[in-house]
Amino acid sequence: MTAGQVLKGIEFSHPGGATPLLLDLYLPAGSYAGADQDSEAGGPGFPAVIHFHGGGWRTGERSSLGPTVDGFGLSPIEQLVEAGFVVASADYRLSAAATFPAQLLDAKAAVRWLRTNAAHYNLDPDRIYAWGDSAGGHLASLVGLTTGAVEKGTSQTDDRVAAVAAWYPPTDLASMGRQARPDAVARADDPGSREALLIGAQPADAPDLAAAASPITYVHECAPPFLLIHGTADRFVPAAQSASLAEALQSAGAGVELLLIEGADHMWSLPDGSQAAARQATAATIDFFRRQAQKH
Repeated sequence: MTAGQVLKGIEFSHPGGATPLLLDLYLPAGSYAGADQDSEAGGPGFPAVIHFHGGGWRTGERSSLGPTVDGFGLSPIEQLVEAGFVVASADYRLSAAATFPAQLLDAKAAVRWLRTNAAHYNLDPDRIYAWGDSAGGHLASLVGLTTGAVEKGTSQTDDRVAAVAAWYPPTDLASMGRQARPDAVARADDPGSREALLIGAQPADAPDLAAAASPITYVHECAPPFLLIHGTADRFVPAAQSASLAEALQSAGAGVELLLIEGADHMWSLPDGSQAAARQATAATIDFFRRQAQKH
């Protein structure tokens, strides 16, 4: 990784009755903590990406992209930093600790913390983007689509993100079960599914809860640009989840790019064990954020 700073375990929120939520902050070469004056940095600051990890909302940890992707050694977070982005990878409450919408509130709190501290870390508050994989892609999508929804007791700081990239995200909990592949490893309508644990009920038995936790519910014409990447052989989250959200965004007049990677399973696993899908997804994500950053 190009020389820079990695600041680990920064507390950004402490929800009542929960343990403190932490994030890791990756600063690119030329950036530095403690700026507090844009004029010293010679410009508006670095663009920033906030990352939310996967794990079915019940496992996983910040700064991880899952065991398979981590095992490839591609370090997508570090690649983004080398491309000139500040990256924050944040915790959120898992489903064993709290049901939805706690996870979304935590994700929004991370965005607000990053914007509040933008000057201190020499980043541009108008170029903050969201990125996540699997459950984290679901949260990144919700963050992008629910801007301005301020909950009681939360900061009034803007929770807006300027673009979203999501890897194999659940987007419509009610339809996931029927969209599952014949060889699916997990289905949303299975008893005790990850989705059921997230909302506290089986999606089919609680359609209002399922809809409230589904990004597709919140699609609107002013949504930020989206990049959705999914493997066509995903046995955990059907590729139709990304395709359906892309279609809804396009129909609403919002900007969206959909990349389907042929033969790739969840976490970019391929039958030959190669890194090709993970490399393609990482390159497309960096290119997408670069193009977004260049617009401002």
